[in-house]
Amino acid sequence: MNLLGFKFFGPTSRILALLVLSVVTSVGNAQDIICSLQDRKAFEAKITEISNLNSTNLGETMVAVGKTFIGIPYVAKTLEIGDKESLVVNLQGLDCTTFVENVLAFSRMLAMNQSDFNSYTEHLETIRYRDGTLDGYPSRLHYFSEWFANNEKKGLIKDLTASMGGVESSKEINFMSTHRNLYPFLKEVENYKKIKESEQFLKDQSIFILPQDKIAEMEYLIQSGDIIAMTTSIEGLDITHTGIATREADGRIHLLHASTGSMEVEVTTLPLADYLKEVKNNTGIMVARVITPSLSFRRF
Repeated sequence: MNLLGFKFFGPTSRILALLVLSVVTSVGNAQDIICSLQDRKAFEAKITEISNLNSTNLGETMVAVGKTFIGIPYVAKTLEIGDKESLVVNLQGLDCTTFVENVLAFSRMLAMNQSDFNSYTEHLETIRYRDGTLDGYPSRLHYFSEWFANNEKKGLIKDLTASMGGVESSKEINFMSTHRNLYPFLKEVENYKKIKESEQFLKDQSIFILPQDKIAEMEYLIQSGDIIAMTTSIEGLDITHTGIATREADGRIHLLHASTGSMEVEVTTLPLADYLKEVKNNTGIMVARVITPSLSFRRF
């Protein structure tokens, strides 16, 4: 719905349309930010809530920040809003990717002593888009293996999968281009062409996977705050789910994530290695460690 140029989204948008004005501003390449008044208030509340959580260990900060989201509903396709790609801020409903992105954005803000909304949206854009700049739908890092590679290039994370005993994958990643009908933005020829280019990039890269049967053995190498991406046997697809590693009271690594099972952010009851055995089509994981930013860090 659009009212006086403002955008509305979410399952109750029709009811709230007359009550809520979206915050629409400029970001990156003159693109919009879509953020409801409720989400702007949620941002301010989150900043207050996490203000005393900062640790010298960014991984510990990631887990602490992530756990403040426990109970937030899982909502799919939270970024598929409007008729053009915009930087969507949604703190009231998260999918597995937007959960990780928001936790990383808030954690980096804490490490850099930032608390303002503009810094938050800059971090979110940097994390979510190729080379840190929103430049249309294809610039979003749709494939999470490319999310890993590009955010490593930016200096935000370090992919540790190979060093943990991961094996190189020769799988072709082309799910989006071979299922074009599932992605409305791919009706546009230019968008489709650029997504194909992203898939070619992944074909040319070395992607490593820690096989499911090796995770328990290598669990000691995983630290709280590491980003976990679940690999899959589904043809053409690299990753089906993602979350944050957390070492719990039992001494084991569990997964802090926006769950499609409970339909909310939670910590898995089972350790990660056991949890994955119950996930259909899972073949293993990729693991990345977050890198503490310097205070002189600027957008990529």
